[in-house]
Amino acid sequence: MPSLNRSIAELLSALPESKRKTVMRTLTSEKLTALQYEWRFWARPNQLDPEGDWAVWLTLAGRGWGKTRVGAEWVRKHAESGLVARIALVAEDAADARDVMVQGESGILAVHPRSTRPAYEPSKRRLTWPNGCQAALYSGADPDVLRGPAHHIAWVDELAKYPRGQEVWDNLLMGLRLGARPRALVTTTPRPTPLIKALVNDPRTVVTRGTTHENAINLAPAFLNTILGRYAGTRLGRQEIEAELLADTPGSLWRVEDIERVRVAPDKVPPLRRIVVAVDPAMATSSGACETGLVVCGLGALDSRGYFLHDASGKYTPEGWARQAVALLDQYEADRIVAEANLPCGEIVTNTLATVRPNLPLKLIHAHQGKRVRAEPVAALYEQGKISHCGLFTELEDQLTGWDASTSNESPDRLDALVHGFTELMLRGNDGRYFTREQVEACLVDRRPREEAAKSERAGMRRFDRG
Repeated sequence: MPSLNRSIAELLSALPESKRKTVMRTLTSEKLTALQYEWRFWARPNQLDPEGDWAVWLTLAGRGWGKTRVGAEWVRKHAESGLVARIALVAEDAADARDVMVQGESGILAVHPRSTRPAYEPSKRRLTWPNGCQAALYSGADPDVLRGPAHHIAWVDELAKYPRGQEVWDNLLMGLRLGARPRALVTTTPRPTPLIKALVNDPRTVVTRGTTHENAINLAPAFLNTILGRYAGTRLGRQEIEAELLADTPGSLWRVEDIERVRVAPDKVPPLRRIVVAVDPAMATSSGACETGLVVCGLGALDSRGYFLHDASGKYTPEGWARQAVALLDQYEADRIVAEANLPCGEIVTNTLATVRPNLPLKLIHAHQGKRVRAEPVAALYEQGKISHCGLFTELEDQLTGWDASTSNESPDRLDALVHGFTELMLRGNDGRYFTREQVEACLVDRRPREEAAKSERAGMRRFDRG
């Protein structure tokens, strides 16, 4: 396919829209087809790689901004230049590397005309261009695979989501050692992880920011209506739509840093002694009603640490959340359901669950303390690094770090359910009473005889299985 002369594309870009359309109607179908692959014609200014002597181009942008297209076009530009021979493509997991970065609608294969499209070998996790340049695909779930290979450039997608992001980044940097100007492009929705904060503050990094609204013309109206209707004006919306790199909320009991430093990958969960399904039920079902908090929490068999396993919170009918809670009880082989049942809801909760399955292992929590007093001991466990999130739970973590406990007596649903779960697993003494924050900070939770853990192991440990 003949390529369009770049000067024509640049000339068209400089014309007013009305004249541009007139000129484009005079182009042959061949040139119009070629125009589809002239990225500088279609790109917005902040989607083109910046000038200057930088090492990392960090693109922090909202959902639907065009991060994947930017990454794919940047890789295409370098691969076709003949100046690089080895490229690293890093995604959160192998499926994203294949389905988003390579084969996605805006991925590498899609942005190439057929004549210059690289050959993709899925079994070898490799792309090869006609000029011999090669790109290898890597999974952020396995940082060690990046230890040996060397590369000229790297495209890292959604780095802020990686459970082991710092390890991935460190190993990648050690392999960016080919050529005169090794560089990396990071395309990600912003999350205030220590790694992303460090990259933003690094003088060798150029930061580009973009919002979902900038690409509205290319997004489905249904997508815009859904995402804006649900998240506009919320803390999560500021992050996922407006691409703000949020700081911890003053007055919040949870910090992003405390969650990030002990996060583990879903496949790295150790043997668990106990698992509970925790519910903070919403009795109302109207459109403006709160969600039902519905989560799964576990307790380590040997380390007595907490592990957050699953968040299934959402808007349910009473029967809907009850069925989901029972399904999670079975899926995770949990030993009980823990549910908040302040009057007059206690009997309703019991009866609702009984309609799904009679005689469930159920514990009702009648909260006699304020929200902050109940949440503080669990937040203290996070400060001490005693609770790990097994994967990324964006909406839940947004509630944890965005709730100002100093000014609000009402706490979010997911947060409440989490507090119920870990209170049951980690904050109950032998006399049945719950520990206070002061007792937690005195490390009373850890003073368990080692024989108890060994006995639990002999009794039959079970390994967490996501099914």
